[in-house]
Amino acid sequence: MTTIRQRRVGKGTEAAEDQPSEETNVKPDGKIPPVPPGGKLWNILSITVGGIVAISLGLLTSVYVATLHENDLWFSNIKEVEREISFRTECGLYYSYYKQMIQAASIQQGLHGLVYDNKTESVRTINILERMNVYQEVFLSILYRILPIQQYLEPVYFYIYTLFGLQAVYVIALYVTSWLLSGTWLSGLLAACWYITNRVDTTRVEFTIPLRENWALPFFAVQIAAITYLLRTHLQPAQEKLTLMAIFIATFLFSLTWQFNQFMMLIQALALFILDCLDMLPTAKVTWLYIIQISGLLLVCVLQFFNSMILGSLLISFNVSVLIARTIQKILNLESDEHIFKFLKAKFGFGATRDFDANLYLCEEAFGLLPLNTFSRLSSTLLFYIYGFVLFLLSVAAVIVAFRNLSGSNQVQLKKKVEEYTVTLKPDAAYSLVHTVLFGCLALSTMRMKYLWTSHMCVFASFGLCSTEVWKLILKCLHLYTSQRTQVIKYSIPIITLLYISFKFWPGIMDELSELREFYDPDTVELMNWIKSNTPNTAVFAGSMQLLAGVKLCTGRTLTNHPHYEDKNLRERTKQIYQIYAKRSPGEVHGILRAFGTDYVILEDSICYERRHSRGCRLRDLLDVANGHIMDGLGENEPDLKPSLYPRFCEEIKKDLPSYTMHFTRVFQNKTFHVYKLAKHK
Repeated sequence: MTTIRQRRVGKGTEAAEDQPSEETNVKPDGKIPPVPPGGKLWNILSITVGGIVAISLGLLTSVYVATLHENDLWFSNIKEVEREISFRTECGLYYSYYKQMIQAASIQQGLHGLVYDNKTESVRTINILERMNVYQEVFLSILYRILPIQQYLEPVYFYIYTLFGLQAVYVIALYVTSWLLSGTWLSGLLAACWYITNRVDTTRVEFTIPLRENWALPFFAVQIAAITYLLRTHLQPAQEKLTLMAIFIATFLFSLTWQFNQFMMLIQALALFILDCLDMLPTAKVTWLYIIQISGLLLVCVLQFFNSMILGSLLISFNVSVLIARTIQKILNLESDEHIFKFLKAKFGFGATRDFDANLYLCEEAFGLLPLNTFSRLSSTLLFYIYGFVLFLLSVAAVIVAFRNLSGSNQVQLKKKVEEYTVTLKPDAAYSLVHTVLFGCLALSTMRMKYLWTSHMCVFASFGLCSTEVWKLILKCLHLYTSQRTQVIKYSIPIITLLYISFKFWPGIMDELSELREFYDPDTVELMNWIKSNTPNTAVFAGSMQLLAGVKLCTGRTLTNHPHYEDKNLRERTKQIYQIYAKRSPGEVHGILRAFGTDYVILEDSICYERRHSRGCRLRDLLDVANGHIMDGLGENEPDLKPSLYPRFCEEIKKDLPSYTMHFTRVFQNKTFHVYKLAKHK
C-alpha cells in the first residue's frame, strides 16, 4: 500500500480598458466611433501589462504544482519503478503507451503495436487508438524522439513537465475569460489567485498527472475563452473567422484527449440551446457553435477508427436534431457507454439495481454527491460567498431579460428610459451564467466533475466583482448610482479581496512548498521487481483493474483486464475476473481465469478484507449481490439472496487445501499481495 512519509535527510487604475456599453459605443448609424489616440495608447499599454500578468501567473502556477509533486514524492530521487508505481490506476495505463512508443524500435513499429495490441487484454487483439484517448501520448512520444533532448531530459520528465505546462495554459485561459467578461484584467488576476488558493478543489494534477481530464480541461478553458470573445458584439468578419477557428481547434483537442468530452459538450450545447430559445444569443453564432461541436467530434471519430461511442453520442444526436430536426441515436446499437446510463438511472433513484458495473460506480466516493466541506473550503477564500451573490444577481437579471424577450415588449418604448429602468445582460455574460449553473448541477451530483465547475466559479465570481454592469445594477437598485462611484467600487473591492487572499494564504502556500515528503510503497515495488525477474515476458496476469495498470507499465506483462472501462466486453470480463473475491469454488475460478489465458493471479488483502467502504459497497458485497449470495457480516439482505455453497475464494485459498493447490500454486507473497500460478490442466 502506498504511503507518503516525511522525507529523511540524506540521500492603479484601468478605467480606460473597460468595455464600453453598447449604448455609448455605437453611433446612431451603427458604426463604432474611432478611439482617441490617447485612449488607444492606454489600451495597448493595459493589454500589454495584463498579458504579462497572465503569462506570469500561468508560469507560476505551473512551477507551483511541479514543486508540490516533487516535494510530495521526492520524484527526482526515487527509482524508476517507484516513479511508475506513483502513476496509479488508469494513470499508469495511459503512461504505459507513452513508454511503449518511446521504447519501440521505430515510430512506425510503435504505432503498429498500438493498433494491433495483444498485451492489454489477453486472448484479444484490440486497437488502442480506437478504444482509448491516447493520441496525446503518441504525439508526445514522437516529439520526444525527434527533438535533441534525450541527453538532457528523461522521458518521464518530458511527460510530466508537459502536463504541468498545460496548467499554465489553463490559468491563462481562465484569466482571459474573466478579463473579457468584465473588461478589466484585474478580474483575471483575481480569478487566477482564486484558482491557486482553492487548488484542492480546482485541480488534482499534481498527484494524478496522466489523467485524461488534466489534458482536456486546459483546452476546454481555451474554448470557453474563445466563445466568450465570439459572443461580444461588433466583431469584424476577420476577427469572427479567427475566433471560430480557435474554437474549433480547442474543441477538437478537448474531444481528442478525454473520453467523456461528449457529455461535457452536451451540457454546453444545452446551455446554447436554452439561451437561443430565450433570444439571449445571436442565432447565427449559436449555429456555428453547433456545427463546430459536431465537426470536431466527427474528426475525432475518424481518428479513433470510427468509434461507435462517439458516432452515436447524445451530443451529435442533440445537435443534429436541433439543426436538421432528426436524430441518429436509434440507428446504432450502442453498448460502450450503457454503464453510464445505468449508473445515472440508479443514482437518481429510478429503481434499485443489482448491476455490478452501476454499483461499482455508485459505491465510489468520486461518483457520489459533492461533500459539504467543499463549500467551507471555497468560502474560506470568499470565493463561494461572492460567487453566490453574483449568481443570484445575474440570475434575476436573466429572468427579467428572458421575460422581456419572450413577451415581445415594444423596443421603442424601452429605449426612452433605457439608462434608468432597463436591465441588460450581454450575450457572453448570459452564456457564462447558464454554463456555470449547468456544470454546477453536474458537480453537485457527481464529485469527480467538480473541477469543471470550480475553475469556472473562479472566473464567474471575479467577473461579477469587477463588472461595471453588476455594480451599476446594484447601485441603481439602492438609488446610489453615479459613474464615479461605480468605478471606485469596481476597483477597490477586488483589490481589497486580493489583499485579503494574499495575507491569509501566502504563509500557508510557503509552508506547503517547504514541506518535504517521499514516496514509500515497498510492497508494490517488491511485487513489480519479482514479476520482472521471475516470470516470462509472455506471462498473463489477472487481478484488480487498478493494480494491473501498474503491472503493465512497470513490467510490460499481458493483462486480463484494466481500468479503461468504456467497453462492454471488458466490463463483463472484469466482472468475471473479480470472482477471485467472490464465493466461488476453486474449480470455477480456475476455469474462468484460464478462459482468459491467465498464467498468474494477484490477490490483494486490501480488497479481500476491505474496510474502506461500508457493508453493501465493498467489492465482495457487490459480487455477492450480483451472484445472488448473502453478504458477509451483520445487516439486512434482500429476501431472495441465498447462502453460497462455497467460502470466499480469496480467503480460503490461503489455507492451501488440496482442492485449491491442485489448481493454484503460491509463488510470491508479502504483507499486501499474494501471487498464485495457475495449473494448466488439459
